Amino acid sequence: MRKLQPRQRTASLLWVVAFTLAIAAGTVTAPVARAPEPRPDLPAFTDTPLQQYRALRRMHAISERFDHEGWMDAWTEFDSGGFRYEIVAERGSDKVRNKVLRALLKREQEMIARGDFGRGELTEENYEFGAETSGDGVRYITIKPKRKDVMLIDGRMVLSPEGELLRVEGLLARNPSFWTSQVHVTRHYSRVDGVRVPIATESIAKVKLVGRSRLNVDYEYASVNGRAVSALPAIAEISRASGR
Repeated sequence: MRKLQPRQRTASLLWVVAFTLAIAAGTVTAPVARAPEPRPDLPAFTDTPLQQYRALRRMHAISERFDHEGWMDAWTEFDSGGFRYEIVAERGSDKVRNKVLRALLKREQEMIARGDFGRGELTEENYEFGAETSGDGVRYITIKPKRKDVMLIDGRMVLSPEGELLRVEGLLARNPSFWTSQVHVTRHYSRVDGVRVPIATESIAKVKLVGRSRLNVDYEYASVNGRAVSALPAIAEISRASGR
């Protein structure tokens, strides 16, 4: 790793602080990927609630301007007892692994313990849903947050022709800090053994004086709602099906 000059070290530290705030605010994925409440002008969703899962989470964070990059694999579990994680592999920058990736897992654990995830769900309490449009073989519904909240996205839902939720994408409704001018988040969803779950999250943040930074998180499920997943789907195959 190349040695940074004093000014670069200051900007490097700024990136770690600002990007940690950005990803912790915007990319934590709720354990229940709830679809919008039924409405005559919206597709009808019938979901089996996600009450338990065990998944291998693969995380990668990078700053495009500075020599900061890190990877981490962790087993994550959610059930009635809360959210737990066990890190099984990691490499790259100590700052990225300790201040960004570990921070993301700890943030999610704290938010689940507090019951804060309702703030980010796709419900009429949180969003105004716009008119439906279509193109490229998918359907789009705009979503407008009803308040400035770092857990909400100003953007759109992307649905399959049959009305399945494929992804949610857009800008965070509120910047996590002064140092982040905008954070674009894409959350991908699919069904595993009939239950809708998050399969990947991408976050790109603009950090003042530093430039763009990126976080990617992929999920591979071992069990859902107490049952072993019949066949662990390859992330690449799911991603193609959801339009990544």
